[in-house]
Amino acid sequence: MLNGTEDEEKWLAEGIAGIQHNAFYMHRALDSNNLREALKYSAQMLSELRTSKLSPHKYYELYMRAFDELKRLELFFKDDSKHGVSVVDLYELVQHAGNILPRLYLLCTVGSIYIKSKEAPAKEVLKDLVEMCRGVQHPIRGLFLRSYLAQISRDKLPDIGSEYEGDADTVMDAVDFVLQNFTEMNKLWVRMQHQGPGGVREKREKERSELQDLVGKNLHVLSQIEGVDLEMYKETVLPRVLEQVVNCKDDLAQYYLMDCIIQVFPDEYHLQTLETLLGACPQLQPTVDVKTVLSRLMDRLSNYAASSTDVLPEFLQVEAFSKLSNAIGKVIEAQLDMPAVGAITLYVSLLTFTLRVHPDRLDHVDQVLGACVKKLSNIPKLEDSRAMKQVVALLSAPLEKYNDIVTALTLSNYPRVMDHLDIGTNKLMAMVIIQSIMKNNSCISTADKVEVLFELIKGLIKDIDGADVDELDEEDFKEEQNSVARLIHMLYNDEPEEMLKIICIVRKHTMVGGPKRLPFTVSSLVFSALRLLRQLQGQEGDIVGEEASMTPNKIFQLLTQAANGCDIEHVAYEFFTQAFLLYEEEIADSKAQVTAIHLIIGTLQRMNVFGVENRDTLTHKATGYSARLLKKADQCRAVYACSHLFWVDDQDGIKDGERVLLCLKRALRIANAAQQMANVARGSGGPVSLFVEILNKYIYFFEKGNKQITSSAIQGLIELINTEMQSDSTNPDSVADAFLASTLRYIQFQKQKGGVMGEKFESIKL
Repeated sequence: MLNGTEDEEKWLAEGIAGIQHNAFYMHRALDSNNLREALKYSAQMLSELRTSKLSPHKYYELYMRAFDELKRLELFFKDDSKHGVSVVDLYELVQHAGNILPRLYLLCTVGSIYIKSKEAPAKEVLKDLVEMCRGVQHPIRGLFLRSYLAQISRDKLPDIGSEYEGDADTVMDAVDFVLQNFTEMNKLWVRMQHQGPGGVREKREKERSELQDLVGKNLHVLSQIEGVDLEMYKETVLPRVLEQVVNCKDDLAQYYLMDCIIQVFPDEYHLQTLETLLGACPQLQPTVDVKTVLSRLMDRLSNYAASSTDVLPEFLQVEAFSKLSNAIGKVIEAQLDMPAVGAITLYVSLLTFTLRVHPDRLDHVDQVLGACVKKLSNIPKLEDSRAMKQVVALLSAPLEKYNDIVTALTLSNYPRVMDHLDIGTNKLMAMVIIQSIMKNNSCISTADKVEVLFELIKGLIKDIDGADVDELDEEDFKEEQNSVARLIHMLYNDEPEEMLKIICIVRKHTMVGGPKRLPFTVSSLVFSALRLLRQLQGQEGDIVGEEASMTPNKIFQLLTQAANGCDIEHVAYEFFTQAFLLYEEEIADSKAQVTAIHLIIGTLQRMNVFGVENRDTLTHKATGYSARLLKKADQCRAVYACSHLFWVDDQDGIKDGERVLLCLKRALRIANAAQQMANVARGSGGPVSLFVEILNKYIYFFEKGNKQITSSAIQGLIELINTEMQSDSTNPDSVADAFLASTLRYIQFQKQKGGVMGEKFESIKL
C-alpha cells in the first residue's frame, strides 16, 4: 500500500506521462498544419491539469510541462498561413473545447494573439478573459490558470508608451484588469484554507504559503506599469488593494500582501500614502504579525532617507514620525494579546527610523522610550528573554548612533526603560554604557549628568532587590567594579565647585555599595577628592569668599564619610579630630566658622560607624563649638542644628528625646538673650525670626514622635512669639511675619487633615 508521498509521485508521473503522450500527437498535428487535431490533442493534454490529487508543489511541476507545450502551440496559432483561420474565428473556435479548464487555457493563449493583432481593443479582450476565468473555482487550478493569464498578458497591457495604448485603451484599463485578476486570485487563495478536513490545517497553510507568489505577482505587475504614477497609486491602486487585504480577513494573506505592497512599490509612494497604508494595520486580524510588516516599512523608509538628504524635507512635510508613532500605538491597542516582545520590537524599529531620519530630534527618541516605558509598566515582570534583548537593543541604539553617552543622559525616559530590565540584564546594560564612555572617551563634566549616569549604572554600584552579591562570579564582579572605578576617574570639571558637586554625587551613590564594593570604588573617590585639593592648592592668588575658602573642608568631609562607609571607626574618628583641630587653629573668620561647624554637624549626623563613647565625645564638641560662635543668631542656629545629632531616623538607638529638648531649650535661651540686645545687626534675620525657626524644630520632632516635645510646649512657644511680635520694642519684620504665618498654616493643615497626626495637633490653639 502506498503512503501519501508515494501516491503523489505516482499521480505526478501519470500526469506527466499523459501530457507527453498527448503532446506527441499535438506536435504531429502542428507539423502537418492540422488545426483540428492540434486543438483535440492540446485539449486532452491540458485536461491533465484538472487533477485534484497533487499538492501545489507537485501541481507546479505538472503545470510547467503544460506551459512549455503551450508556448509551442502559441507559435502555431500566430501563423494563420499554417492553419488558415483568422484570429477572430480562432478565438471563437477554442471556446468549443469540451472541458472548461482546457478551454480557458486555450482561450488565454489565443487571447494574447488576439490582443497582439489589434483587431479588437486590448481592454475588451482582457476584460473577457479575466471574466471567463471565473468559470474555474477550484483554488489550485484557478490560481495557476489566472497566473498563466497574468503571464501571457503582462507585455500586452495598454500602458503609457506601449503599442497597445490608444483612444480606446488607457492605463486605467490595464490597472483594472490586473486588480480584478489579483482580487479573484486572492479569493481563491483564501478559500484554500477551507478545503479538506480541519485536522490538516498546518499542512494546508504550508501549501498556501507555496502559492503566495502567484498572487503577489499581480502587485509586481502593477508596480511595473509606467502609467501608475503617484496620483493613480494614491487614488486607485492602493485603496483597492488594501480593501481586498482587509476584507479577506485571512491572517496569512494579510501578512503576505502587506509585506508585498511594501516591497514592490516605490519608497516615495509609501511616504506620500503613509497615512492610508498605516490606517489598514489596526484593521488586520489579531494573529497577523503586524510588527514585522511595520518594521520592514520603517526599514525601507529609513534606507530611503539615508539614500539622499534631498528627500528629508518630504519626511518632515508628511510628518512621517508622528504617523508611524500613532499607527504603532493603535496596533498595540488593537491587538491586546500582542506579546511584549512584539510591542518592543516595534519601538526598536521606530527608534531606528527616527535616529536615521531625524537624528537631531532627541524629543522623538525620548518619546519612543516613553511609549516603551508605558507598555512595560503594564507588565508585572518582564521575563521573556527575547523581549529583554529587544529592550537592550532599544537602549543601545542611541549609544551607537551618537557615540556619546552624554546625549543619552539628556533623555528623561532612558533610565525609566532600564528600570524594567532584570538584574542580570540591567548590569549588562550598565557595562555597555561604561564601555561606550571608555571607547569614545566621553567627557561627563556636570553634576546633573553624573547624577543621571549613576542612576543608570546603579545595578553595578549597589545591591538591587533580589540580587545576592555573594552569588556573583568573582572575576566578573571584579571586572564590573574596576570598570566603575575607572569611570569615576574619568569624571572631571575644571571648575572646583562643579567638581565638588560631582564628587558629592559619586560619594552618595557609591557609599551604598556595601563592604565588597567599597574597596574598589572608595579609592577612586578619594583620589578624585585629592586631585581637587591639589587643583585648589595650585591656583594662583588668594582664595577669597566663603565658598572658596571652605572647599578644602568640604573635601575632607567627603573623605571622612568614605571612612564611615568602609566601617573603619578609628579612621573616621581621626578625621573628625583633625577637622576640629583645623576649625580651632586655621579658621578665624566668623562666617567661615559658621559654615564649617554646620558642615561638621551635618557630616556627624550621617555617620553610623561610631560607638556610643566616640559619638558622645564628638557631639559634645560640636555642641560646644556651636554655642561659642561670635553672633547670638549663629549660636542659636548651630545649637538647634545639633538637636539632630540626638535623633536620627534611619539609625537604631539614636533617638534621645531629652537631649533633643535640651538643645532646643538652649537655643531658646540664646534667642532670648539676642532679644535683649539692642544692637542686633540689621539684615541678620532678627531674634523673632529665630523663635519661629525654633518653633519649626519643635514641630518637626513633635511629628517624629519625640515624647519630650509636647503640644503644650509648642502652644507656649507660639504665644511667646505672638507676644514678642506685638511688643513695641520689636522692629517690624515682614520676613518673620510671613514665616510665622506659613508655620501656623501648616499646623492648621495638619489639624484639618485628621487621622493620627491630626489628633496630635488638635490641642494646639492658634
